[in-house]
Amino acid sequence: MAEILIAFYSRADENYMNGELTILDIGNTEVAAGMIKELTDADLFKIEQLQPYAKSYNQCIAEAQVDQKRNARPALKRYPESIERYHVIYLGFPNYWGTMPMAVFTFLEHFDFSGKVIKPFCTHEGSGLGSSEEDIKGVCLGAKVERGLAIRGSSVQKAKRHMERWILK
Repeated sequence: MAEILIAFYSRADENYMNGELTILDIGNTEVAAGMIKELTDADLFKIEQLQPYAKSYNQCIAEAQVDQKRNARPALKRYPESIERYHVIYLGFPNYWGTMPMAVFTFLEHFDFSGKVIKPFCTHEGSGLGSSEEDIKGVCLGAKVERGLAIRGSSVQKAKRHMERWILK
């Protein structure tokens, strides 16, 4: 019976990395989530929108920014049946304009995280965690939100040792 869950939102397709657009088969946050799974043997859950954003980076960011400006809560494809058995939740996402994608808010508002420990991690290309830690605290009342880990997306493949130190803290 697992006590740890890794819930993450990730985006493959065309992404911005190292100052240029690159096609990714697997999103950077999903790569990071896989590394955390290797280190913790936690259960994985991918947060996916019912209507995903466009594959084109520029169109995707335009759609995502509209959602953020209107404080949207995009419908998700599915949810875990329950999070009751999990004591620790690693919550992963790319940084979208200083916080989490709106689909992550949808996920968080679906459950009661009281008494849970949430360990946020994000991928970014220079903006770090932004306000996401405070935003998680505002949504997940009663949860202990620990200091998060920001991983530069273009360096995620080399971040395993850094993630291990963060997990062991």
